[in-house]
Amino acid sequence: MKKQGSYMESVHRDGRVWGIVVGLLIMLFPVIVSFIFGTAPNTSVLVKGLLATAPMYWAVGIVEIFTYVPMLGAGGTYLSFITGNISNLKLPCAIDAMERAKVKASSEEGEVISTIAIAVSSIVTTLIIIVGVICIVPLTPLLESPVLKPAFDMILPALFGGLAVVFISKNVKLSIAPIVLMLVLFISVPALNAGTVGIMVPVGVLFTVGVARIMYKRGWL
Repeated sequence: MKKQGSYMESVHRDGRVWGIVVGLLIMLFPVIVSFIFGTAPNTSVLVKGLLATAPMYWAVGIVEIFTYVPMLGAGGTYLSFITGNISNLKLPCAIDAMERAKVKASSEEGEVISTIAIAVSSIVTTLIIIVGVICIVPLTPLLESPVLKPAFDMILPALFGGLAVVFISKNVKLSIAPIVLMLVLFISVPALNAGTVGIMVPVGVLFTVGVARIMYKRGWL
């Protein structure tokens, strides 16, 4: 128990430190760019833009904390928040790794496996980006080919579709409500697209948890 407590203490300590460091670096980037080029954004325009967009990201950020921590564990959450691409990359990798190991994120084993899976995913992603940057010019004609474009458009749906089959098969009754919700939302609101995945995942999770609670209370699960 002492070792586990010591491990979790180090996870929270390092996670907070690196989270603050990365946050400062992100905020310093536009400041440094403005300093190098000797220019700055229009203050009134910047404030108007922040007032229109920041509240949404604040809300999503708060919701994501309560959504992802139970699914990724503390270490995995800190690491995925720092490296990004949670819903379309880190989350599927962590969940698949824990599924294969037959552990839960709330357990000590699940905590470690989730963190390792996300770390490996981050390393692989970085290596692929490096290769992509090097090869982007010669591969541009191929990547922009009309023949391959439909395949690239389906990468994200295919990823989530593969995961969905696994989880839906485990509890068909519980999966009906979120599927119906997302179908209604995306059909009735055409503005929702792949770019809104980061927002819709937390919404879907909270909705599913609420429905699951009601179904459990009524003895349907």
